Amino acid sequence: MDVEKVFHMTGGFGETSYAKNSSLQKKASDMVKHITQETIQEIYLTTKPKSIGIADLGCSSGENTLSTIKEMVETIELSSHKIAYPSPEYHLYLNDLPGNDFNAIFKALPEFYRELKEKGGAKCVYVGGYPGSFYGRVFPDKCLHFIYSSYSLHWLSKVPEGLYDKKGKPINKANIYISESSPPIVSQSYSAQFHDDFSLFLRSRSEELVAGGKMVLILLGRSGPLHIDRGNQFFWELLSRSFSILISQGEIEEEKLDSYDVHFYAPSKEELENEVKEEGSFEMDRLEMYEIEKDIGGDESHISYGTSVAMTVRAIQESMISHHFGEGILESLFEQYGRLVDEEMAIKDIKAITLVLVLRKL
Repeated sequence: MDVEKVFHMTGGFGETSYAKNSSLQKKASDMVKHITQETIQEIYLTTKPKSIGIADLGCSSGENTLSTIKEMVETIELSSHKIAYPSPEYHLYLNDLPGNDFNAIFKALPEFYRELKEKGGAKCVYVGGYPGSFYGRVFPDKCLHFIYSSYSLHWLSKVPEGLYDKKGKPINKANIYISESSPPIVSQSYSAQFHDDFSLFLRSRSEELVAGGKMVLILLGRSGPLHIDRGNQFFWELLSRSFSILISQGEIEEEKLDSYDVHFYAPSKEELENEVKEEGSFEMDRLEMYEIEKDIGGDESHISYGTSVAMTVRAIQESMISHHFGEGILESLFEQYGRLVDEEMAIKDIKAITLVLVLRKL
């Protein structure tokens, strides 16, 4: 499966869209918003550019996209006023895969501009969409001062090739990610693919950032060296179980599940530290780990936590699952998934780990 062509968040503003089902990501990102604001303020006050380039990699669509960018602009505006310095010209680069709903972003721009104007600053703001994989060059040389990426870098450029033998047959049967029943080569293949992707990401960004430019990278991870935990890995384990239930009910064939794997990897802090050190283009200013608690999504919608997680995962994975299995299984699959999440949470918490890196270009 060609990830770059197929993978995208569910567009539009319908009940299953990413725009309607990304509050978990928004509230988790808000937990670390102070890091983003401190970093972008520092890069502005240090360089005081007349024109500042800011990129959001894996921007997706919906409310989160422009609200995050608006907060960055407002942070810089506040800083410029404090030091009595003219507001810079803003070049805002929004990047995601070609299937992303960029039209939804562009339709929201008039309101975005209006809100900025009401604040009384940021008169010169230019927004552009740049479709394509961030595993490689996306922007011109040295055009960026700040790069932001939230909940995107745990997605790999492709499913690791090591999950299939020389005859092309799957070796991680009945699983869609690393599991207790997976052969050791499975976790090794995922780790190797992350190494290739992340090193390419760092190398590409180092060419696009000005000297001293910074990145804030937020991604899902794991708390230690073991791949099997009751965190992000366990959520995929429950989705595998949901597929197995559909197999037992005759809704999908076992072979279909055997040949489906997610292009996801949750790195550890140590892996990230090693990758940054080995690639050599950046200095790590900060690396923090957060446990996202169950109540992070709130209860304003009066739906269960499991249902909320299921709707979030569906908005993210629907394009890939529909392409492989067909759209007909989506309702029953995520109904089972939400139920399993609630059942497991009643036994013991599942704590999703979020890692936050701040990197400075050398």
